[in-house]
Amino acid sequence: MSRFAPVALTLTFALLVLTACSSGVQGTPGGSGVRDPYFTKAGNGGYDVTHYTLDLDYDPDEEHLTGTAEITARAGKDLSAFDLDLKGMDVEEVSVEGRRARWSRNGQELVIRPHDDLDEGETFRTTVRYSGTPQTLTDPDGSEEGWLPNAAGALALGEPTGSMAWFPGNHHPSDKASYDVSVTVPKGLEAVSNGELADRSTSDGRTTFHWRTAEPMASYVATLAIGDYDITRSTVTGANGAELPVYTAVTPAQAAPARKALARLPEIMEWAEYNFGPYPFSSTGAIVSDADDSDYALETQNRPVFPGAPGTELLVHELAHQWFGNSVTPKSWRDMWLNEAFATYAEWLWQEDNDGDTAQETFDAFYDHGGEDRKNIWSFPPARPTSAAHISDPPVYERGAMVLHKIRQTVGDDTFYDIVQGWAAAHRHGNADTDDFTRYVEKKAPDEDFTAIWEDWLYGDGKPDTP
Repeated sequence: MSRFAPVALTLTFALLVLTACSSGVQGTPGGSGVRDPYFTKAGNGGYDVTHYTLDLDYDPDEEHLTGTAEITARAGKDLSAFDLDLKGMDVEEVSVEGRRARWSRNGQELVIRPHDDLDEGETFRTTVRYSGTPQTLTDPDGSEEGWLPNAAGALALGEPTGSMAWFPGNHHPSDKASYDVSVTVPKGLEAVSNGELADRSTSDGRTTFHWRTAEPMASYVATLAIGDYDITRSTVTGANGAELPVYTAVTPAQAAPARKALARLPEIMEWAEYNFGPYPFSSTGAIVSDADDSDYALETQNRPVFPGAPGTELLVHELAHQWFGNSVTPKSWRDMWLNEAFATYAEWLWQEDNDGDTAQETFDAFYDHGGEDRKNIWSFPPARPTSAAHISDPPVYERGAMVLHKIRQTVGDDTFYDIVQGWAAAHRHGNADTDDFTRYVEKKAPDEDFTAIWEDWLYGDGKPDTP
């Protein structure tokens, strides 16, 4: 029996050591995903990002990106580990609060185990050094996002999850942050991002652009356009009388057709502020890329991206998103209609105010003929898309706009515009969901009954019986 004693003693000692070590561990892993109903792995639990500092260097010839991301966040609970979303790219080093951290990869998840546990409420900095060829991602609906290389450089578009192709982060609309983005490219190319250009310098044949976004921004509306762009700077007068910087970037091939469209930007901004309330950001503008760079426009914050020169109504749509989608951002992708219904209804209102069809005439046309579209607007209710592949389908846009028109019919114009402006102000730079919106409407018009609108138009299956 004595020959087993050393083994027993060793096992006992090991158990004591493990017990002693484990007793000092207070935190738990933050978890992958935030239980979004359509993108289950998007975002991460346990913390809230407050600021991103991205230092990027891009070689268009090799399509190679080198990056350092410093992410400042606040722990929402005691953390022993946490995740960042990063699709592809080679991770070289990770540190938390200046100390090297262990990390592993699991699909789009970069799982980080800091040297020391993080306490609930603690603000901490995570630094990730990475490099590689960023990926072009394909959405569930078949469209491309992420990093879109082109002949002159690249275009980064992020809705719904594409930003994880070029920087690590908490990539869900519920977590918004401010940004500093520095991008180094070959001399002669432009690099355009969100916010305001804080600095530009050239050395050794390469130019670095430093963009700063002070207002909170969801990562899906972060953008980066690298290439041969004609840059125009101007100002528009905001509702408070202050001069608002305008920064537009247009590829040479689109310069002539875009000039006419973008000349209406000051007029559209004035109209939008009158209808929606004060503009929520510190600059505006647009990026007009070549028509084959992407197959859709996107409401990237401060300056929407257009694949080719936009028409006036498309410019209205994407600028309206600065209020509805960028400033008031959905809590989950189920609430996409809160973005698109308002932007679509902005088009209807613009037509009404500029000698086009009235919003009622547009509503009637969709009610009578909406079922003839390639994708039937009655195929599902706007607040309940059938899957991730359908969050950008016509029911979310046009039928969503019809919900807003039904509210306007019910309450009248004065109260309707009080609702629109009040909603934008109440959730400025925040997040909201459909329940928040319906409660807000009912609070603003307590004497009205919205039951039929919610049940038949917002959540109901099929075409409502009466317009």
